[in-house]
Amino acid sequence: MTGQPERDEVDAIIARALAGDQTGYAELYDLYASGIYRLCYSLLLNAEDAEDVTQEAFVYAFKNLHRFDSNLASFKTWLYTIAVSRCRNMYRRKRLPMVDFSQILQMNIPAPNSETPEAAMARRDIKDAVEKALKALSPRLREAIVLRYGHGLTYREMAEVIGCPQKTAESRVRLAHEKLRGVLQHVGPGLLEELLQVG
Repeated sequence: MTGQPERDEVDAIIARALAGDQTGYAELYDLYASGIYRLCYSLLLNAEDAEDVTQEAFVYAFKNLHRFDSNLASFKTWLYTIAVSRCRNMYRRKRLPMVDFSQILQMNIPAPNSETPEAAMARRDIKDAVEKALKALSPRLREAIVLRYGHGLTYREMAEVIGCPQKTAESRVRLAHEKLRGVLQHVGPGLLEELLQVG
């Protein structure tokens, strides 16, 4: 998330909230709500579910704020861990719809100003391939891709959020790349790299 305050500033806001200053909670919500919602939507692919889980995550976090230890994790990582846990509970019970993977990762496949019918058809083919690729990923691999490329987390942060060793987080991203590359290969060998900006 861009424009995030320094860790010391966040710790100071948390200290105020714990001391009974209600504006501290409001500030924390304002700082992180949009990122948590994007994360939940990226994993659940449903706006209403994402809103519900975002609220649940904040309610839990605020009730348990006294348990947060800034020596163990950043507040953002702690909050993402809570949100991912609640998303997992929800998507275990629901079948995920297909959506545009490039939209999930906040990336756009640009359209030329004057698009020919052939170019429009090619863009539709890309969109269909991306949807198929997303559907092919397991929830765990989708988490890895969304956290890494949709939210820019490091492998270390990812490991903390999804509760696994850093090497496991790296291997999940690598496995997701392989699966996506296999599904997207017929559209164009460079499409995955273009979408994820990886080499």
